[in-house]
Amino acid sequence: MSITAVGIQSELPGCKSRIHAGTIEFRRSNRAMFLGGFSTFSLLYCVQPLMPIFAKEFGLTAVQSSWSLSISTAALAISLLIAAAISDSLGRKPLMCAALLLSSAATVLCAFTQNYFQLLIIRGLLGVVLAGLPAVAMAYLSEEMEPTSLGYSMGLYISGSALGGMLGRVFASLLTDAVSWRFAIATIGVAGLLSGLEFWRSLPNSHHFRHSRFDAGTIAAGLRRHFSDQGLPWLFLLAFLLMGCFVSLYNFMGFRLMGAPFALGQSAIAAIFSLYLTGIFGSVWVGKLGDKFGRRRVLWLVITVMLSGLLLTLMDSLVLITIGIALFTFGFFGAHSIASSWVGRRAKAPQALASALYLFFYYLGSSLVSSVAGIMWGRNGWNGVVLILAACLLAALLISLRLRTLSLVTADASALPLPSTPHENPGG
Repeated sequence: MSITAVGIQSELPGCKSRIHAGTIEFRRSNRAMFLGGFSTFSLLYCVQPLMPIFAKEFGLTAVQSSWSLSISTAALAISLLIAAAISDSLGRKPLMCAALLLSSAATVLCAFTQNYFQLLIIRGLLGVVLAGLPAVAMAYLSEEMEPTSLGYSMGLYISGSALGGMLGRVFASLLTDAVSWRFAIATIGVAGLLSGLEFWRSLPNSHHFRHSRFDAGTIAAGLRRHFSDQGLPWLFLLAFLLMGCFVSLYNFMGFRLMGAPFALGQSAIAAIFSLYLTGIFGSVWVGKLGDKFGRRRVLWLVITVMLSGLLLTLMDSLVLITIGIALFTFGFFGAHSIASSWVGRRAKAPQALASALYLFFYYLGSSLVSSVAGIMWGRNGWNGVVLILAACLLAALLISLRLRTLSLVTADASALPLPSTPHENPGG
């Protein structure tokens, strides 16, 4: 009997066991999901350091140039719920492979656009087709991984996202300086196609996934079930706030550093974006801490680190700003690793819908919070951006403290309890 709601499996004779650490399938799945996370973020966020270039070439304001990212994340957010429902019929792996290959092709097409409107249209389509990977990846890991290995595997997936976000931004900046922004985007799109082929080759087929027909009534019931849970709605809201803050900082930090008194070029800003490396380390390390000591004990700490880093960016010292961005990035990826694996551990069926809801709010926050931050940038500069982001992070900190009081039972009271360690409890 499969209990995907709480991330455990009662094995029957002849059933394939879940993927355990140290096995060949564990290495293959982690390699594939690392590449999936890498490509998702590199394709989605490669335009972020190019926003000042778009503003200059197409005669745009800072807010208008940020639409090149916001339209993708908004389309992605809306499409996530549909992609999750489709995956219940088509399967996890086929949808993820198609999403990665199609979004890579769309990125290549962006290099051949003749005006900003065309660029926005293709970036919007990219968000729609890309949704199939992040909507399903969390569900795939929760279904296929042995529970005590889930935090580590989720951390590796998110570290791939961090590396992809970093290299997508860095290479876009460097190649733009060396050749052009069109060449930069085309190169990243081709790299995504190659990653997609390796993803298809490496990822093991699903063994604990159950096909089901699309049923609007089932989806509605799933929505009611997830939103009536004591913890999931708070985790969804947390995703909205954290991702909104993260994208906003990187959206407008480039404008700040290219202006007075820093006047940095694209290559120098690319070096700043290399601070994503702290996110790669943070997601895996914090994910392990969550598995060992409990998510409720770790989450509020990494959000505090994130807030501390944000406040450091108010300084006029480039060294302090760099340290602040590093702390902010470390805290974000650590918090995301904890929150996303917590959703996988807590959600009842339909589990893919729970993952999609988490990511829906995650990418919706990317679009909405960054839009508000853009308005604050136009009115009050960097101080205005920090003001709105600090308010969001304080709200996130209060939510993390609220989650510390969450009942230790799983979302499904009738389900078998999760395996626990002396430090980890079933609910988180």
